[in-house]
Amino acid sequence: MDPSEIRRRIGRFRILVIGRANAGKTTILQRVCNTRDNPEIYNSNGKKIDATVLMASTERGEHDIENEMVFRNNPGFVFHDSRGFEAGGESEFDMVQAFITGRSKKTKLRDQLHAIWYCIPMDEASRSFTKSEVKFFSQCDTGSIPVMVLFTKFDALYDIAYAELKLKGVSMEEAEELAPKHAEKSFAIGPQLNFLYHSQVIQRPPKCHVCLPNMDKDDADCGPLIERTAGTLDNEVVEQLFVSTQQTNVELCMKYAVER
Repeated sequence: MDPSEIRRRIGRFRILVIGRANAGKTTILQRVCNTRDNPEIYNSNGKKIDATVLMASTERGEHDIENEMVFRNNPGFVFHDSRGFEAGGESEFDMVQAFITGRSKKTKLRDQLHAIWYCIPMDEASRSFTKSEVKFFSQCDTGSIPVMVLFTKFDALYDIAYAELKLKGVSMEEAEELAPKHAEKSFAIGPQLNFLYHSQVIQRPPKCHVCLPNMDKDDADCGPLIERTAGTLDNEVVEQLFVSTQQTNVELCMKYAVER
């Protein structure tokens, strides 16, 4: 099916974004949509919510996961935001599970949830998984919806990698140059991924993960996120919708055009 026809029939690619406050969620969404602007928020009836009203609700601790976040620069994506389960609370967990289940039962593909991004920031030294994160990957039934873990603020591990290289006698200049790759290699064999994919506690591991450093920089590269997300989509129509909707990875569009 032609990508333009797919977009006409299905509309937008729908993503649930999970993660606690300051996990870097908005920054990543801005990168994906190639903008610095804040998103516009719409309620479940498609009515735009005034920013002052939304702020007042947030200050009162109110949050509606059904609200849709859309960026003007790329309205082909619609995002739903969950505040995460900071305290491991039942009500927050139940809300997310109910949302996922409800979207899975939608008959129209345009109303269904197409992917889940779980953002976990790495700017805390020796960070382990929180109670709420363990609960999600142990108990939350996401059905056929692919789940990806986004390790955000990954560049925070570069300082640790730099220090390790310096202890091995590497020069300052070389250590600075090698730190990113060293951080990636250390993380790949580290306790976080081992726990996420191989622990008996984790009954519902993610389909894959991606490490995202320096997303606040102007030259930030969200290409790995786009490619990994495309690779998790089993439905060919949904896959084509995603690839044609994203605007940051032209090479990926060309690749899928050739393969199709």
